[in-house]
Amino acid sequence: MASSSSRSHHPYPRSARVNQILREVISEEVLRLGDLDERFGMLTVTDVDVSPDLRTATVYLHSLSPGAAEALEERRVTIQASVNAQTRLKRTPKLNFVADPAITSGESVEEIIRRLHDDEG
Repeated sequence: MASSSSRSHHPYPRSARVNQILREVISEEVLRLGDLDERFGMLTVTDVDVSPDLRTATVYLHSLSPGAAEALEERRVTIQASVNAQTRLKRTPKLNFVADPAITSGESVEEIIRRLHDDEG
């Protein structure tokens, strides 16, 4: 029988913990940068998905206007440096910023429901 020290004492996988930590750190950094650059003003980090090798992380955002995308690219190194300073990861993943497809899908469904409701009335 394996000893208890060889088993993970965490209730969920490491990647899920890393995703959560990255989401928190990146959210805080985007909020801080919002004070310096208005293009960050309406950005909300909805999720982060880190690759198994921790080399890349996809950061999902509630909305991603062209101006916000440009601002994120300009500040990518700053945000990654913040991740590096606030976490104890072997390597800091390269961050890729994308609009959250779940938000877009939800908005499409809401629009369809709204049109159906308007057609009935």
